[in-house]
Amino acid sequence: MLASQATPMQRSRGSAFASFRCLDGRARLVDLAQSGSAKAMLPRVSGVPEVVFLNTSGGLTDGDALSYGLDLAAGCRITATTQTAERVYASRGAPARAEVRCVVGAGGHLDWLPQETILFENSYLARDTQIDMAADASCLLSETVTLGRHAMGETLSDARLTDARMVRCAGVPVWAETFHLDPNVLADAQAALLGGARAFAVIALVAQGAEDALPRLRAALTVVGCEAAASGWDGKCIARIVARDGWPLKQQIALALAALRAGPLPRVWQM
Repeated sequence: MLASQATPMQRSRGSAFASFRCLDGRARLVDLAQSGSAKAMLPRVSGVPEVVFLNTSGGLTDGDALSYGLDLAAGCRITATTQTAERVYASRGAPARAEVRCVVGAGGHLDWLPQETILFENSYLARDTQIDMAADASCLLSETVTLGRHAMGETLSDARLTDARMVRCAGVPVWAETFHLDPNVLADAQAALLGGARAFAVIALVAQGAEDALPRLRAALTVVGCEAAASGWDGKCIARIVARDGWPLKQQIALALAALRAGPLPRVWQM
């Protein structure tokens, strides 16, 4: 008898894209495309328009693929976020893949402020975020990762994450980094790695004169239970924050973002 073939597992695919142009001094939607498990919602808000992306599959696992995209024409200002935390579940060896592609036209500004990504035991995520800006455009980016559900006493020993970020200005890379997490990093208590932290974030403002924001950003890094550092140079102002729990980290992120942008946090953030 021939050995039975393994039953193929169903996997989710999702893509959501929105484009805007500036009319009467305000960003207006001109195109919206969505398929599979990815959706883009536009809640009614005063001030800067918001785009809220959603993965209706409820999380990611090996073989899943998720894509979000934005195109902002000249002069547009948009805040984009996700409806809730993105959960990455156990993998059989292959990664779940997620990508973000954003274009910001002349004089435009993008706040890319997704809610946290939660890694579960044996999870594996490969994520790639790329933002292409015109020479006088700007962006503020925040990305948060939580290792397990602290309220349930989870401690991860095996999880994998490759998190690549690239910001280009007029086609020239101005900020690029790739963060890699694996079981060896999780097991190492060195301060140069996670040092026992179970939640971490990066915040980056990329704009002409962004380094001038460094004093007020550093002044906002005050939340007990977090360790943070910030630096500013050559049109960039970047903070890195680690904590043993997700809640103080989220409080610290809110204060840091308030120091770098005007207006409230996205409405879907629960603070």
